[in-house]
Amino acid sequence: MKENEQIVKKIVEGIQERKGKEIVIVNMTKLKEAPCKYFVICEGDSNVHVNSVASSVKDWVNEQIDIKPLASAGFENAEWIAMDYGQIIVHVFQRHTRAFYDIEHLWNDADLTRIENLN
Repeated sequence: MKENEQIVKKIVEGIQERKGKEIVIVNMTKLKEAPCKYFVICEGDSNVHVNSVASSVKDWVNEQIDIKPLASAGFENAEWIAMDYGQIIVHVFQRHTRAFYDIEHLWNDADLTRIENLN
């Protein structure tokens, strides 16, 4: 459990490094049917920003705690980039795509933690 929490912390730092916005940590550890333990969700202002935020997460987590995602998808168009860290899935959206899918509300019975935007 501690290892997952450390990875989530480093993911959030990687998002903040590139000014990712509206970060939400979805803690699903108490849910029986959850696909993983955590989602970390955020957004960027454009495809360039989304790509930059996702690349920052990948690099930051690897540099800080030597962990790479098992898989990633979405870098081609950067509307929605997903990265799989085993029990943690990172979702970096453009704002309109995030609003359309609204995935954090699919898991509203989980514990949601909102992280304040950095200025």
